[in-house]
Amino acid sequence: GGGTTGSGGQQVAQQKACDTPEELQACRVMTSTEQTWTKLFADQGQRYPAPVLNFYEGGVQSGCGQASSAAGPFYCPADRGIYLDTGFFRELATRFGAAGDFAQNYVIAHEVGHHIQNVSGTMEQVRARQSRMSQAEGNALSVRVELQADCYAGVWAAQNRDRLDPGDIEEGLRAAEAIGDDTLQKQAQGTIVPESFTHGTSAQRMKWLKRGLDSGNPAACDTFSGAI
Repeated sequence: GGGTTGSGGQQVAQQKACDTPEELQACRVMTSTEQTWTKLFADQGQRYPAPVLNFYEGGVQSGCGQASSAAGPFYCPADRGIYLDTGFFRELATRFGAAGDFAQNYVIAHEVGHHIQNVSGTMEQVRARQSRMSQAEGNALSVRVELQADCYAGVWAAQNRDRLDPGDIEEGLRAAEAIGDDTLQKQAQGTIVPESFTHGTSAQRMKWLKRGLDSGNPAACDTFSGAI
C-alpha cells in the first residue's frame, strides 16, 4: 500500500478509540512499532516522530486527498497518517487466503515502513527521481520503495521475536506472497505485465520481508542499489 501523493484537503478521519477487536489489534501493533522504531532511531542519535493511525470505513479524506476502502491501507506523507479500514483484514483472509494476526500486523508494519521512508527523506528523493522518468521506470522505482517497506516490516518483527507465535513468520510470508504484483495480476487478468508492477513480485516481497526478519537491522534494507 503506497498511498497517494499530493497535498491539500482537510483531515477528516479521526483517530478513533480502538474499540473493535480488529482496531485493538491494530493499535497494539502501532504501539509496538513505535517502541521498536523509537529505539532504532535512538541508536542513530535521532528522535522518532510517530505516525498517526486513522481508522475509517468506506471512504476518507486524508492530507493526500480522497481515498476509498478499495485502495486498501495506505500511508499519506502529507499528514504522516496511516489510514486503515479494518474490513481489509477480512479481505486479506477471504480473498487473499492470508489469515491470522501476523498477516494483519505485517500490513500495518509495512505502512509504518513507508513512514520511516518519509521521515528519513527517502520518499522525497524517490519522487524527485520519478518526475524525470518514464512511467515504466517510475514503476520500477516504486517496486524498490515497496520492497524496502516490506523489509522494514521484517525488521520490526525481528525486534519483537519474543512475541511471535509459531507459524507467524509463515503467515507473514504467505501474506507477502498473496499480494505480489504477479500473483494479483494473474488472478485479475490471467496475464502478467512486469512493467506495470508497482509493489514487486511475490518472490521479491517474501525475500525482502525475510531479509528484514533475518537481520533485524534497517541497514540491511537497501533496496535501491543493485538487483532486487
